[in-house]
Amino acid sequence: MSDMWLTAKLDIAESLRARWFLVYALVFGGIVALLFAFGLTESRVLGFIGLSRLLVTYIQLTMAILPIFVLITTVRSVAGDREAGVFEYLLSLPVSLWAWFWGKILGRYLIVFLPVLIAMTGAVGWALLRGIDVPWAIFGYYTALLAAISACFLGIGFLISSFARSTDVAQGAAFIVWLTLLLFLDLLLLGIMIQGKISAELAVMISLANPLQVFRTAALALFDPQLIVLGPAADLILDRFGLPGYKIFALLYPSAIGVTCMGLGFWNFRRGDLL
Repeated sequence: MSDMWLTAKLDIAESLRARWFLVYALVFGGIVALLFAFGLTESRVLGFIGLSRLLVTYIQLTMAILPIFVLITTVRSVAGDREAGVFEYLLSLPVSLWAWFWGKILGRYLIVFLPVLIAMTGAVGWALLRGIDVPWAIFGYYTALLAAISACFLGIGFLISSFARSTDVAQGAAFIVWLTLLLFLDLLLLGIMIQGKISAELAVMISLANPLQVFRTAALALFDPQLIVLGPAADLILDRFGLPGYKIFALLYPSAIGVTCMGLGFWNFRRGDLL
């Protein structure tokens, strides 16, 4: 375990020196600053006002930015170290493959999630200073959603990185995965599926296999508990899960995908040729 923590600290220190992390942190911090600058906390939409309104908008923006940032930066972890010849030194050190791989995952998870958490915490701090009511339940659930989706795409990124032989291949595969998930966003293919004479329930279940769709629908559920914007698909989702059940599903499902991908990535990393 000590070797894993040391590897995590080394990965965090390396990431903090990288330019991509500076851009990443500025993007999420800048989004919150811009939302405050434009007075979004003082607007009202469908009964949401103050910090609730800001958080609703913020999580919609992070849905588009967070996955691709996590994927592109994560897929370089294993593939990049292989290209740089790091594994030749790793094999000569008293560090197990398990400690190195899971330490990299731990360090990278902290480095991709903390800027998001700090930005949201900064929004809460500013709201408290301005005397704006803080919706703690919404803040807590949104934070958990972001933690789950970060783990999901981190796992996918490490799985791709463990199979790719170069960073170019890894980044290309990551972009294809992200683009494929976007195609299923907003139940885009639902109409085509139904026209193909499959049941509406099956079409919705296929769409909800997309963790990005699960994440967005759960975020919408706090803004619109009846999910009116989804149309008839909302009835199938709420009838099958119920609103509380779907909120739990939205946390567990992306997390399960992430952990499974991490496990598969480690299995392939351990059995493959490091050099």
